[in-house]
Amino acid sequence: MSAIDELLRRARPVKPGLPLRPARELAVLACMDSRLDLFAILGLEPGEAHIVRNAGGVVTPDAIRSLTISQRLLGTRGIVLVHHTDCGMQTITDDGFKADLAEATGMRPDWAVEAFADVDEDLRQSVARISHNPFLAHKDDVRGFVYEVETGRLREVHAEDRTPRR
Repeated sequence: MSAIDELLRRARPVKPGLPLRPARELAVLACMDSRLDLFAILGLEPGEAHIVRNAGGVVTPDAIRSLTISQRLLGTRGIVLVHHTDCGMQTITDDGFKADLAEATGMRPDWAVEAFADVDEDLRQSVARISHNPFLAHKDDVRGFVYEVETGRLREVHAEDRTPRR
């Protein structure tokens, strides 16, 4: 049995009939890492927030597209960014990963890898990208957090200082 077949076998309906608009008027942009259970980490229930995920929780053009639609069409106002420790994006470099892809496929990707060394600094950069984006209508409630996979704790990272808050 494949992993997908096993998932389908275990699947259960979750609160059918929820409204289209997120109840908490909230959107979350987070890393795709399988260790992050965003519903548990943030105390969310289905129907309360839009969840957008990609490698590194990067504020890419497609993430901006999703957040813009979330806000302008579906009523969200707050944005929560969730990065985490021990991220795979910290184990590569943009140039190195693109070179590996070129060697494997004969082509270099036209997209940015967005690898990073410092999770807190990358999160500050992500908050700044959101805060300065002209397409997003609501930028007064944008907050960034680092989930510590080693401890299970969530800590806020503030743009104005360079020391993590616990």
